[in-house]
Amino acid sequence: MLKGIDPLLSPDLLATLRAMGHGDEIAVVDGNYPALEHARRLVRLDGHGIVAVVNAILSLMPIDDFVPEAIFRSTVGSDAERLDPIHQQMIACCARHEPVRRVVPLVGQDFYKRVKAAHTVVQTGEPALYANLILRKGVIYPQN
Repeated sequence: MLKGIDPLLSPDLLATLRAMGHGDEIAVVDGNYPALEHARRLVRLDGHGIVAVVNAILSLMPIDDFVPEAIFRSTVGSDAERLDPIHQQMIACCARHEPVRRVVPLVGQDFYKRVKAAHTVVQTGEPALYANLILRKGVIYPQN
C-alpha cells in the first residue's frame, strides 16, 4: 500500500503507467474483450469494473493535450452515436479528470486496430458489453 495512490492500481499497472511515454496509449477493456490476442503487454484487473479502473488510472496519468483527440471509446456495433449506460459512466469519469477533453467513438476495426498498437491493454472484469476505452498519455509540465 502507498499513500495517496488508489489501491486498485496493481504493481504491474503502476510500473506500466510510469514506463509509458508521451503519446503512448493504454487500452482499458471489458471482461469479454479478446485482450490476450490484441495486447502487446497485458495487465489483468479481474474483479474490477472499468469505471473504477479508469478513475484510478486518471488519478495519476495526464491525458495528451498536444493532439485534438486523446480519449477513445468503442461503439455498439457500427452506431457511433449510441450511448449505453456504461458509456455514459465512462464519459462522466473522464470528464471529472479531463473536463475539456471529448471521448471520441471509434467503430469496430478502427478501435481494434488502435488497441493492437497500444503500449498496454488492461483487462478488467467489467461485465457490460462494449465497455472499452483508450487513453493517450500526456506530459507533466515543469513548475517554474
